Amino acid sequence: MPHSERFDVYVNANQDKFLKEFGEFIAVPSVAAQKRGIKEMADLLTKRFRKLGAVVRQYPLPDGGSPVVYAEIGSGPRTLMIYNHYDVQPEDPLALWTTDPFTLTRQDGKLFGRGVSDDKGELLSRIQAVEAWLATRGDLPLKIKWVIEGEEEIGSVHLEDWVREQADMLGADGILWEGGGYDEAGRITMAAGCKGIAYFELRVQGPAVDMHSANAPIVTNPAWRLVQALSTLKNTQDEITIDGFNAHVRPLTPLEIQRIEALPFEAEQFKHNYGLARFLNDLDDRAALRRLYEIPTATICGLTSGYQGNGTKTVLPAVASAKLDFRLVPDLTPDLVEDLLRRHLDARGFTDVQITRLSGEKPARSPIESPLRTAAIEASLDTWNQTPVLYPWFAGSGPMYPLSVMLNIPVISAGATWHPDTRAHSPNENILERDYFTSLRFTASLIEHFSQV
Repeated sequence: MPHSERFDVYVNANQDKFLKEFGEFIAVPSVAAQKRGIKEMADLLTKRFRKLGAVVRQYPLPDGGSPVVYAEIGSGPRTLMIYNHYDVQPEDPLALWTTDPFTLTRQDGKLFGRGVSDDKGELLSRIQAVEAWLATRGDLPLKIKWVIEGEEEIGSVHLEDWVREQADMLGADGILWEGGGYDEAGRITMAAGCKGIAYFELRVQGPAVDMHSANAPIVTNPAWRLVQALSTLKNTQDEITIDGFNAHVRPLTPLEIQRIEALPFEAEQFKHNYGLARFLNDLDDRAALRRLYEIPTATICGLTSGYQGNGTKTVLPAVASAKLDFRLVPDLTPDLVEDLLRRHLDARGFTDVQITRLSGEKPARSPIESPLRTAAIEASLDTWNQTPVLYPWFAGSGPMYPLSVMLNIPVISAGATWHPDTRAHSPNENILERDYFTSLRFTASLIEHFSQV
């Protein structure tokens, strides 16, 4: 029997076992934001790598950070690094879940649970792919280095320093990143980079306690101060107006523009999925696509102040706060954005607005052409009989910069467990059950092709 057929027979025969193990991963509520279940998940993952036959070690991080789980297995002329994360988003709001978020639930061809797509499904299916390879094809044709962190959902706050300390250990010929899946039209997508992010809390303190609103003529209202400050960050055309901000945006090259222009975009389906009547500023479909990938962003993620319960409460709030994220393109960095934001607010008299940076990641762009890209395309043809849509970078963010840019390793974000209604970070997170096992097959095909190119 040919190698690939033996692999498929093994995967098919072990589906129930693989899903049972998947359920064990989902059952651990490894919520980094709440420091819940982190040690338990790191230990479970370490045990799983040892069962695979890998050499594995946990690296503790400062300030009680989630340990990095690092594993090595195999040998050969090429080295493939695989990045995933074992932490998940909080399950809130719990009332909107139709299943227990920490119980893997099979329903209508889907698998539900917190982390099934982001990122435990992809993580475990890649480990199981190596198990199936070893059981049916013998030794791996290359070395694999796994870097599995537990802080991705809180901004990978310690990863850059850890990579810098362990740089000598982390050399590789390519990085298989998390993510990848298919778009609204069923096309397989991959990316060779991502935007960065800077996430802040802005806070204004007013009186020591909430006051009767009759005092408004003589007492500063922190909610007004905050919204007035926020209103200076963008104009009515949604353009960022922070002093000096746009001067640091590196112009795109003609090739980058060409690649963005060539991307498909199911605009009507996108709007339908999210209940949108139109795009911002009535952008046409192609302009919306360009804007999505080309520009940095400044987004108010949440506002909190005063009373928002039923009925009325005439109150002058004591404090107001907002959460903001900035999606970054070269040459913006979290440090630079924080400095520009502080200077901008101070220049307008908003020295009372406190700024706390909660997380930050630099943008990452990897060479489009690489042996890893070639292998990923061949693996896509093997798995789906499709040439993938290759994005030069994702519009979202992730900690690619330390592992890819700092170490000068080409990266590809590719996989099978993401679909347009996967609801990552939301209640009822799900993947298609068939895609879980497709992920095993894609991983094995990528290993084979990358060992040969």
